[in-house]
Amino acid sequence: MTTGDERLDRQIQFILEIDKLKSIYRRTYLLNLERNENSSEHCWHLAVMAMLLAEHANEPVNLFRVLKMVLIHDIVEIDAGDIYVYDEIGTLSKVEKELKAADRLFGILPEDQAAEFRQLWEEFEEAKTPEARFAASLDRLMPMLHNYYTNGKSWTEHGITADRVENRNSRMQLGSARLWEATRGLIVDAVNQGFLIAPAGWE
Repeated sequence: MTTGDERLDRQIQFILEIDKLKSIYRRTYLLNLERNENSSEHCWHLAVMAMLLAEHANEPVNLFRVLKMVLIHDIVEIDAGDIYVYDEIGTLSKVEKELKAADRLFGILPEDQAAEFRQLWEEFEEAKTPEARFAASLDRLMPMLHNYYTNGKSWTEHGITADRVENRNSRMQLGSARLWEATRGLIVDAVNQGFLIAPAGWE
């Protein structure tokens, strides 16, 4: 499609390109267990969570900025794929793959919007602002809810233990101590119910 307007053409090209995010599947299952969640569904769910849970952020946040971050933070997975958070080998190449993906994907946009999207993505990755820290907390909470309410299906399939879940998600407290407190409770309860295995000595 060519409109004769270069700016609009680039925006439409980007809109069409990000449709591919709907075909990137994550390790977490939908609550009905019919299939794995895709990355676009994940981003939408985080946006709704941000609207609902902003009151639990450690610091006041610009909600619109949080929404922008959670909606675009995984766009790079179109090229880089979804790297499982507990995949230590895959994580080693994650940064390089995602930087290359960000160059290509955000580069489709007009320069001003490309710069804005790239800055938002980098802000999320660096997690140095209140908005980014809160967005990152939501990004950790959603898979926790999926795993807990599917009786640990993904954890079990990949042999994930309670200590690894805790280590991965404890950074949630940087964005929301309240959400981390609730998450820690889910981890303990999952262990007590027997669908998350804890190593000896874990409490």
